[in-house]
Amino acid sequence: MKLHTAITEGVKISVQPQFRPDFSKVNESVYYFHYRISIENRNNFPVKLLKRCWHIYDSLNPFRIVEGDGVIGNQPELQPGEVYHYTSGCDLNSEMGYMEGYYTFENMLTKETFKVNVPQFHLVFPGKYN
Repeated sequence: MKLHTAITEGVKISVQPQFRPDFSKVNESVYYFHYRISIENRNNFPVKLLKRCWHIYDSLNPFRIVEGDGVIGNQPELQPGEVYHYTSGCDLNSEMGYMEGYYTFENMLTKETFKVNVPQFHLVFPGKYN
């Protein structure tokens, strides 16, 4: 499992995707992936994750955008040096795709908002490599 990392505006995002055969139905063209995300605040001020925006590319299907408040029902606040972890998932109807996107954060001292890029990560059914 490859780790994908990006730093934007002092916030480090790391993503590690994983194919989940236990949730997938390969014979029905349903491929499920989990991704574990770590968010590290490298700034000298506290930040709050307000929103997410995902771009999901499925090689044989239309492009999807998923937007919403926070992540997995939370809007985590991170003090300088703190790290927040969460795991979520995505389904594809083909063997290959990728995700990328951004989070909208708030500087909790100034109340200014800023975007933090989530690095692109590939979602590939392991059987595709055979």
